[in-house]
Amino acid sequence: MEIDGTLLTILGVAAGILILTGWVDQIYKGYKTKSLKDISKFLMIFISAGAILWLIYGVIVEDVFIIGTNIAAIALMMIVLVMKKTYDKKLRNQIKD
Repeated sequence: MEIDGTLLTILGVAAGILILTGWVDQIYKGYKTKSLKDISKFLMIFISAGAILWLIYGVIVEDVFIIGTNIAAIALMMIVLVMKKTYDKKLRNQIKD
């Protein structure tokens, strides 16, 4: 089955936007509530590992959509991870006091 290049581009961009929107929403909610305690560290580890592998795959097959989406996903996950560590540390310090 032959797929038109324009349709393939739209599909790749739409997929990237949908995947990344979830992370943007999580960052916004975490910033607003100053809490990411419900985010599992294991979730972050596995999704990060998957994104890194997808990035490597994208580089090998030279697919700009896979590369771009996964670079952005890794950056957003790093933001969530830093926020989680920061907010969890503040919560632990508040409990100690």
